Amino acid sequence: MLTDQELLRYSRQILLQHVDIDGQLRLKNARALIVGLGGLGAPVAMYLAAAGVGELHLADFDTVDLTNLQRQIIHDTDSVGQAKVDSAIHRLSALNPEIKLVAHRIALDADTLAAAVAAVDVVLDCSDNFSTREAVNAACVAACKPLISGAAIRLEGQLSVFDPRRADSPCYHCLYGHGSDTELTCSEAGVVGPLVGLVGSLQALEALKLLAGFGEPLVGRLLLIDALSTRFRELRVKRDPGCSVCGTRHG
Repeated sequence: MLTDQELLRYSRQILLQHVDIDGQLRLKNARALIVGLGGLGAPVAMYLAAAGVGELHLADFDTVDLTNLQRQIIHDTDSVGQAKVDSAIHRLSALNPEIKLVAHRIALDADTLAAAVAAVDVVLDCSDNFSTREAVNAACVAACKPLISGAAIRLEGQLSVFDPRRADSPCYHCLYGHGSDTELTCSEAGVVGPLVGLVGSLQALEALKLLAGFGEPLVGRLLLIDALSTRFRELRVKRDPGCSVCGTRHG
């Protein structure tokens, strides 16, 4: 049950007929894995913590750098040099002491990633490199766990939801294949801070919809964001029956 303190804390969210008491209880009993605590992971972690998702698993092996602070709003100047996981735990604990935080301070390999994905209900990929995204996607397909994937660079953002529990859902590999060897990172190409905040906030919203059971998740759709002109486009994405990652799974 929800305590009186929780009823008060989440009252504005509970007022929504799409959430109500039942939805808030589902959030309280839910577990989410956030891979990466940078520009995308910062708003994801803060909004999921504030919304009352009961258990957040935080994965990042990096430390806070001064150049991160322009966009990674979960960290502050005093966090420079600290492990990002520790900095995030400090901020999230202050934001909502009602939730449980589980730390993964090392890079997740195949075995530890599989275990981390299996232990949660939803995974949010907030990483900044293709190899990690591919590994997270493969683990989610294998464990049949929904994946919310976001990306942002320069002035462009992307967002989609991949849900292997649904027979019609593509996976990340269906959409992006083997990626590109020339993929750039934010440190090489730059990125504007509010854009990663926007994409991360949308990732958090998709997670709440999946966990509380309301709305229409962004499954089979790719949202493209052009921050320069403030335009949004949506593309339909179909599952590839010949996909080397999800092509043999059963929906």
